[in-house]
Amino acid sequence: MSSRRYARGWGALSLAVGAVLAATAAPSPAGPDAVAGADRGVPAASAPDSAPPAVVSVDGCAGGGELCAGLRHTVPLHASGGSGPVPVLTGTPFTLDPRTSGPVELTLRTGGALADVTVTDRRGRRIAGTVGTDRTRWTSTAPLPAGGRYAARLLVERTGTEGSRRALARLDFRTAGVPAGDRLTVSFGPGDGGTYGVGRPVTAELSHPVPADDLRARRTVERALDVRAEPHVEGSWHWVGPTTLHYRPRGYWPARATVRVHSGLDGTRITGGLYGGPSRPLAFTTGARIEAVTDVAAHRMRVYRDGRLLRTLPVTTGKAGYRTRGGTKVVLGKEPVVRMRGDSIGIDRGSDDFYDLKVRWATRVTWSGEYLHAAPWSLDAQGSEDVSHGCTGMSTEDAAWLFRTVREGDLVRVVNGHGEPMPPFGNGFGDWNLDWSEWLRGSAFGPGPSRPAADPGPAAGGLDPAL
Repeated sequence: MSSRRYARGWGALSLAVGAVLAATAAPSPAGPDAVAGADRGVPAASAPDSAPPAVVSVDGCAGGGELCAGLRHTVPLHASGGSGPVPVLTGTPFTLDPRTSGPVELTLRTGGALADVTVTDRRGRRIAGTVGTDRTRWTSTAPLPAGGRYAARLLVERTGTEGSRRALARLDFRTAGVPAGDRLTVSFGPGDGGTYGVGRPVTAELSHPVPADDLRARRTVERALDVRAEPHVEGSWHWVGPTTLHYRPRGYWPARATVRVHSGLDGTRITGGLYGGPSRPLAFTTGARIEAVTDVAAHRMRVYRDGRLLRTLPVTTGKAGYRTRGGTKVVLGKEPVVRMRGDSIGIDRGSDDFYDLKVRWATRVTWSGEYLHAAPWSLDAQGSEDVSHGCTGMSTEDAAWLFRTVREGDLVRVVNGHGEPMPPFGNGFGDWNLDWSEWLRGSAFGPGPSRPAADPGPAAGGLDPAL
C-alpha cells in the first residue's frame, strides 16, 4: 500500500483535547458529534483502511477527584501529505480553558494504542510524563504552567488484517495566560553557592500561606518544588507551617554532594486566583560529614570526620534547672565573640545565677541561645561536672579548634543526658529528631503510594528529568 493511500485510510484522525475542570464545561471547537464518536470507540482489530477517526481526549485535572468534571476540545487532524513511510496528521492549534488545573492526561478513545508520546514546550524541552500499562493513556508528571506553548506528538498504532500500521499525530496547543493578581513565590535556603554540613535541610519560604485544609493546593506546591542531589538520595518535603516547608533526605546528605533546588510554580494555578510566580533556584554542596557527639554522662565530646574520630574534648553541660537539650541539632552559625546575659533566658539581674559575659569561639546550635563555646571559668568542672546554664563549655583551645573545624549544617548530637528533647522545628534545625515515618506524615502526599517518586523532575512544566 502506498503511503498516500495509507494516509487516506486513517481518515480525519481527530484529537479530542479536553481540560477537566472544577465543575465546569465548555463547548468543543469541532462540535459535539466528534466527541460522541470518541465515546463509541473502535475495536483494535479493525483494518486501518476502514477504521473510523481515532480520538484522543486530554484532561487537565488528572487525579483531581470529585472537584473535576469532564471537558473536551475535539480538534480534527488531517493528513498533511508527503510520501514518507508513516502518514503525518496535523490539527489546528488551540488554547486550553484558563480554568484548567491538574496534570494533563492524553487518552486514546478509539481502537489502537499509543506507541509513543512526546510533549515539548516552546524551548523544545520535553515534558515529563508516563504512558499507562494499557498504552492508551499518557499523563504529565505535573500541571502545565499558564501562558505556555506546547507541541504534542503521538505515534498511534492500529492492527488490522494487513498487520500493524502507524500514523503520527501532531498538535500544537497553549495554556491560557496568567490573570492579573498576586503570585506565590518561594525563597530557598541555605544560601546559594555555599558549602554546608550534611545536616542542613533545604528550606522553602512561601510568599503566600497555603492552609493545611487545602490539600490539593499543598500537593500542587510540593510537587513543583524539585530537589535533586548527586549522588541521589531519597527525600521528602515536610510542611512546618502554612508558609514554610523543609526538605531532608531519609538519612543525612552524602558528604561532598551537590544539591540543586528549583521551583516549577511559575504560571501554575495554586488555588482560586492565586498562581505561582518566578523564584530563584538554589545550588549548594556539602562538605565532609562532621559530627560532634556530646556524652553528657561521660562529660566528653567526640568529634568525627567521615566516621573517623578527630578529637575527644572534656566538656561541661547544663546543670539542674538548665539541662542541655538532648537529641540531634545542626550548627546554625559561628561568632568569634558573643555577649551572653542571663536575662536573655529569663534569669533576673541580682540572682545568683545571673551572668553577663563576653564569650569567645561560640558555635550556635539553637536560636534561643545554646552554643558550644570557650568557658575558661569552668575548667575545673570540664570532664567531671555539669555547671553551665545549658551551653556546652570547654577550654579556649578546644573551642577555637572546634570553631575552625565545623561549618553551618554540621551535626551536633547530645546523648545520655537529662534535658528536654530538641524540638524538630522552631528553635533551629531539629528535623533529624523525627524518624522517617513521622517526617513523611508532614508531606501533603503522606507516607502512602500516592507520593511522587523520589527525586522527581521539575514538576510544574514537568520537564523530563532525562533532559
